Amino acid sequence: MDLAFAPYLLDWAALLLRWLHLIVGIAWIGASFYFVWLDNHLVPPEAADLRARGVSGELWAVHGGGFYNPQKYMVAPPNLPQHLHWFYWESYWTWISGFALFVALYLFNANSYLIDPRVHVWSAPAVIAAALGFLASGWLVYDQICRRLGHRSDGSIGNDGRVLGLIALFIVLATWAACQLFAGRAAFLIIGAMLATMMSANVLVWIIPGQKQVIADMRAGRAVDPVYGQRGKQRSVHNTYFTLPVLIAMLSNHYGMLFSHAQNWLVLSLLMAVGVLVRSYFVKRHKGGNAWGLVAAALALLAGLIVWMAPAPKPVTSQARAPGFAEVQAVIAQRCVMCHNADLAQKGVQLHTPALIAQNAPLIYQQAVLQKLMPLNNATAITEAERSLLGRWFEAGAKP
Repeated sequence: MDLAFAPYLLDWAALLLRWLHLIVGIAWIGASFYFVWLDNHLVPPEAADLRARGVSGELWAVHGGGFYNPQKYMVAPPNLPQHLHWFYWESYWTWISGFALFVALYLFNANSYLIDPRVHVWSAPAVIAAALGFLASGWLVYDQICRRLGHRSDGSIGNDGRVLGLIALFIVLATWAACQLFAGRAAFLIIGAMLATMMSANVLVWIIPGQKQVIADMRAGRAVDPVYGQRGKQRSVHNTYFTLPVLIAMLSNHYGMLFSHAQNWLVLSLLMAVGVLVRSYFVKRHKGGNAWGLVAAALALLAGLIVWMAPAPKPVTSQARAPGFAEVQAVIAQRCVMCHNADLAQKGVQLHTPALIAQNAPLIYQQAVLQKLMPLNNATAITEAERSLLGRWFEAGAKP
């Protein structure tokens, strides 16, 4: 195969994996949100025959021109149907597609995507092992917290302040550690992937096996151990509150102002906290209340974060001048052309001629000056003065 054709195929693979990941992710999170909403809107049935059959809650809904009447049985209907619909493949395929994308883009390009020498210097095999270790250890530590501290005084399994507080502390510490080891962009993605792994493992290891064991015991006429339902509910609640932090971790790694910040671990931790507050509001809203204090807290936290991260105003000086094109071309030749040339055109961008530089001036300004996404992980050590030079050139008209 022509070597120049490989990046083209890799771009297609990345596009299709992202598409699949988005589709199944929407299906998984949508199902999760729907069932939380459903549980919180069920009302005790009025009909005696429903109560006699063991229906503990129902609701009427209208959608798509039809009427729906979901009913919830506290244990199960007297005659358990043979065919039951299970909601787990959405979870599995979200993780599988996301992990495949992580392997194709990050692990196969570890030197470029995972390593930032300004953060930590190590080899590609070591950084790959560490990235995978974060996914595995994240689940193991989280699972141990739930196992060891998730028992209430009455012996049942659930959530209390100790469990939730320790999980939150662990996630913040993991976020700090990731930002001390990996390139900022990769660190944000790894934390999002770690939380997603915890969510999917909850489904794979506890929720679905527990439900299957309950069904098997019922069909065999055995007594059902309530621990399966309690543990499944505990992990489902966690998954509910993990969803928005996962989404912001995945989205925020596309914004250089976030992951390139000197305290990027704190930036991500606060953004994830906003996600938890927002999700908490909607959960309470589904139960019939309006916890506006949660909304106020989320907005205050966001406002504080925006003010804290705001760049200092640049002093206006009469000496500021528009640089000549020769200066601009020298910076681009040193910092950009090695990845954007006739032979290697990352993302289809070429910058090896004056005409191509002028043609891509808006992209240069956006990626290198405003968002500071490029060079990737600042692999070519572009300076702030050089970014400023490129910015002044663009703002003066980007003349070749």
